[in-house]
Amino acid sequence: MPQTAVETDWVSRIADDVIAEAERRAPGKPVVCASGLSPSGPIHLGNLREVMVPHLVADEIKRRGVACEHIISWDDYDRFRKVPAGVEGVDASWDEHIGKPLTSVPAPPGSPHGSWGEHFKAAMADSLAELGVEYRGISQTEMYTSGAYREQILFAMRERERIDAVLDRYRTLDKAASASGGKKQKQSEPDAAEIEAEEGSGAAAEDDGSGAGGGAYYPYKPYCTACERDTTTVTAYDDATTELTYTCGSCGHSETVLLREFDHGKLVWKVDWPMRWAYEGVIFEPSGVDHQSPGSSFVVGGQLVKEIFGAEQPIGPMYAFVGISGMAKMSSSKGGVPTPADALGIMEAPLLRWLYARRRPNQSFKVAFDQEIQRTYDEWDALERKIAAGTAQPADLAAHLRASSTAAGPLPSTPRPLPYRTLASVVDVTAGNDQQTLRILSELDPERPVRSLDEVRPRLDRAQRWITTQVPAEQRTRVRDEPDTVLLESLEDEQRESLRLLLDGLEDHWSLEGLTQLVYGVPKVQAGIDPDAKPTPELKVAQRSFFALVYKLLVGSETGPRLPTLLLAVGSDRVRKLLGA
Repeated sequence: MPQTAVETDWVSRIADDVIAEAERRAPGKPVVCASGLSPSGPIHLGNLREVMVPHLVADEIKRRGVACEHIISWDDYDRFRKVPAGVEGVDASWDEHIGKPLTSVPAPPGSPHGSWGEHFKAAMADSLAELGVEYRGISQTEMYTSGAYREQILFAMRERERIDAVLDRYRTLDKAASASGGKKQKQSEPDAAEIEAEEGSGAAAEDDGSGAGGGAYYPYKPYCTACERDTTTVTAYDDATTELTYTCGSCGHSETVLLREFDHGKLVWKVDWPMRWAYEGVIFEPSGVDHQSPGSSFVVGGQLVKEIFGAEQPIGPMYAFVGISGMAKMSSSKGGVPTPADALGIMEAPLLRWLYARRRPNQSFKVAFDQEIQRTYDEWDALERKIAAGTAQPADLAAHLRASSTAAGPLPSTPRPLPYRTLASVVDVTAGNDQQTLRILSELDPERPVRSLDEVRPRLDRAQRWITTQVPAEQRTRVRDEPDTVLLESLEDEQRESLRLLLDGLEDHWSLEGLTQLVYGVPKVQAGIDPDAKPTPELKVAQRSFFALVYKLLVGSETGPRLPTLLLAVGSDRVRKLLGA
């Protein structure tokens, strides 16, 4: 059943504006929200914001019972600009395909897909399905090669002088800005990861069709029928007959075709985008901060769609960059920033949706692949506790609802969501052994034991993948096989006493809550303080010293997973052995 509209938040406010705008422009017609993605390589988490902002708005409109469609234009008829780093099996030999449509470039070795564009589009489509994003995908290769845009192409060619005049106004601005040393302003300076993500966006090629050797302007670029590259120059065009002559700068091929029958080329990007706004009747489409400059395709497109195509530019906010925390390790192995599939490998879909839903589009944020992911999960779990207690703020309630469900219903979730950091610590110590993992999890809360790992999936699987793929080997927990006899023999009396108190209390405190009370209470007992008393600064020092001693005896390091979780994971018998009992 459709869900009711949620309390006012940024999504609700934008949805209000979009519905009002749709009623003004096209009353009675479904509202059209749009995204554009170029499958020129792995589609990154930065590009996901291009989808999530329209998705969340379209989903809110659907929750209100208003007909709405989210379209994603797959810019798979874009030119192959460069060979991305880090794609397995792909090397410099792919340079020979630069200039071809993405759907004419071979897929990476071993791919089941027929082309480069299809390969990377499929990976993103799988992630969007897991994220609960409903949309109508539009292949620009299919649209152009089927002749769907033929009338729009012929119209643009007839109006080429007017288009060139509009574009020239912004070329002049660009030249003036360059001469004065002007720079486009951004909300924040992107890092290398964000630049990589920006290059994967559908609007990365800011081509307006100029620069054709000083000749006449043409807004259409043929792909050479001999070598398939777009390194072509239109040398003549007849409006009456639609005869178009072009030459290829790569292979030297030249031919004359009838444009009214020719479907092997496309409008240049700065003309293509506004043409599609008019063709699809787009009401809402956000754009990245790279579109803030006066001559950007979004700004110029707003003039072209109005003056040439007789339509209106979509409304929509600028959205800020999405950064990555812990990206360096992934970059070294993959040659780029992580994809939605990478994120969904270590976190559940509702959590990833929440990261995009809780921040306004103009707010930047980071997706954590390092230890910070544990804190992010802690925040999510704390929010769910507040919701259960009825103390959550309206905006937080709204973000949680949008993260955990869509207008079509709830997304899959973990039946018993134990803390992510606890699950990560357990699978770290057990090296993913299901039997040992279940033993430990069943002992966390003896009054309500975990009886099957299915209760804690898929969160358990995400935590295990995070440990195995994102935590460096030197940071993994390795429990000693034998006691550290040298250290045990060197202990002072006070240290021996602290270990005795710990060992004596194990049996009566063997649960996560009980062991937490025990390990924090041992230094208090030694200091003659009530175990329930709040620690003093001096006591905190004693606790840290005690914890470091236990860690060294168990894992050979002064730090490790939370000590109560580690004790459960190691097991009572082994703890006694390693602590010298």
